[in-house]
Amino acid sequence: MKQLTAAVLLLAAVSPMLAEAPVAEDLRLTIGKSVVMDFETDIRQISTSDPTVVDAVAVSTREILLHAKGVGVGTVVVWSRKGDRAIYAVTVEQNLDPLRKLLKDTFPTDEIVVNNSRDAISLTGRVATKDVGDRAVALVTPFAKSVVNNLQLAPPPIEKQIMLRVRFAELNRRATKQFGINLVSTGMANTIGTISTGQYGGPRVSTLKGSIPGNLEGASADFTVGDMLNIFAFRPDLNLSGFLKALAGENLLQILAEPNLVTTNGREASFLVGGEFPVPVLQGGGNAGAVTIQFREFGIRLTFTPTITPNNTIKLYVKPEVSTIDVNNGVSVSGFLIPALSTRRMETNVELAEGQSFVIAGLIDKRVQDTVNRIPGLSSIPLIGQLFKSYDKSKNDSELLVIVTPEFTQAIPRGEPLPMPVMPEPFLERLKTPEQKQQSKKRSAPETKNAESNKPEPKLSDSPAAKAAKGYRGVPLLWKKKG
Repeated sequence: MKQLTAAVLLLAAVSPMLAEAPVAEDLRLTIGKSVVMDFETDIRQISTSDPTVVDAVAVSTREILLHAKGVGVGTVVVWSRKGDRAIYAVTVEQNLDPLRKLLKDTFPTDEIVVNNSRDAISLTGRVATKDVGDRAVALVTPFAKSVVNNLQLAPPPIEKQIMLRVRFAELNRRATKQFGINLVSTGMANTIGTISTGQYGGPRVSTLKGSIPGNLEGASADFTVGDMLNIFAFRPDLNLSGFLKALAGENLLQILAEPNLVTTNGREASFLVGGEFPVPVLQGGGNAGAVTIQFREFGIRLTFTPTITPNNTIKLYVKPEVSTIDVNNGVSVSGFLIPALSTRRMETNVELAEGQSFVIAGLIDKRVQDTVNRIPGLSSIPLIGQLFKSYDKSKNDSELLVIVTPEFTQAIPRGEPLPMPVMPEPFLERLKTPEQKQQSKKRSAPETKNAESNKPEPKLSDSPAAKAAKGYRGVPLLWKKKG
């Protein structure tokens, strides 16, 4: 009981002293800077806990100069002549303003917070990539003995989808003219022979028989005709035949292809619309003489790699290609006909803004070929000299244009209708169970029925004509019967 009473009396005596104790005031200084503090009464005494961190000097009876010397925490106590005292908790830090400005100028889009603790500097915040964090630590290292890296990587943003539109436009026109005459005499004017410029294959003598001494009745000849050309005529009474080649042709080829392809930033994308054709390949080594089949691709191919630049432009590596099978220039090997490929291929790098178009390739090719064969002397005779000439003229005009257009695109929202090609013919409906058919009838049945609707519908036959007249399985009619 006496101990409890003594504790109560001691607490009562100390309580007024605790109530009168001043609260420490926080002060923050940077190394190398000083601050002057003014007081209303004269100063009697000054004390600092760590002179290596903060030093206090009395300038006058009512002024004190605090000078920050080193990084750390110190306490400064000031007593006045009246008996009052003031306590200051001083924290001395490095001057990080130049460092913060340097980090802000170097990484303007990243949030980097700089804090210090004695001889260490800590970095907090979020950066875009690990490389940015490493570079920030390298910049801060000269300012402190140790650097604590607490930077976090920001979640990467959703990459933009890039769609590339490519347009192939090709126009190829060709006009040809051919003319030639081959004459064959089987005995006209007691002469057997042929007249030809050789440009278009004429008849050739396969057998020729005569007698000694020679006479017309004992001579005979057989002619082999390899090409009848366009017009063939034979006069038995004159023993004269003629082959005429006269053709004029015009060819037109138009190709318009618009492949579209979507990918993300920095990722390559490619696709092929076409097919593959077989090519026989002769093997060597232990399988010498064996023939295997390899397949070669043809069609419309598009390969591109987009890269979004800081200027919000799109840098493209694009490689479009259009190839078609060319049977006319094919080769025949061991009985196999191997077709050739007619290919238009481009490969380039361009930089465009969204929606801009660029012609990455273009070609204008004009060719004229004229071949004339004539028989010397006979071809120079007026009028009939044209019969002893043959010619082949051809003109080719080709124009090719390839245009690319990059665009940023987004996915179709959920529930929105999807773009689909228009099908000219309807498809069969999905088979339904009896329960599903019954539910469909209930949903489609009208609420009120008149007398006409209660009549049973006449059944139509299952013939194609009857199905077309009614509309098969609910498909609306696309035509009406006349009359």
